[in-house]
Amino acid sequence: MTDTDEDRVRLDKWLWAARFFKTRTLAAEAVTGGKVHVDDRRVKPAHTVRVGEMLRIQRGFEEYLVVVKALSHQRGPASQAILLYEETPANRQRREELREQRRLQSPHVAQSAARPTKQNRRRIIQFIRDA
Repeated sequence: MTDTDEDRVRLDKWLWAARFFKTRTLAAEAVTGGKVHVDDRRVKPAHTVRVGEMLRIQRGFEEYLVVVKALSHQRGPASQAILLYEETPANRQRREELREQRRLQSPHVAQSAARPTKQNRRRIIQFIRDA
């Protein structure tokens, strides 16, 4: 069984075409850095992606667990890119729950931690005078 050119796509090129990364360079760096695993194995950016392979992609705080559904050599619109893979429902739910937890836990940066603005200084001075 030999692969034709249509059946062979480099991993970094597929990640770029599927819009997981903005450039092929960023995709290649992520693969080299161990942020992308194919069937729970570390691979190189030149790894040939095949339909049915399971990819684990770490982007920032989010981790995607996707199954390759189609191959593409070109980056197209997002509506075409989502047809290249299918995210597991359990992973999608877990990712959304973690996103919600981060949103609720994120500390709101207090204005008092920074230098007061001119308006805040005037309020402080007025408060001190009235006290």
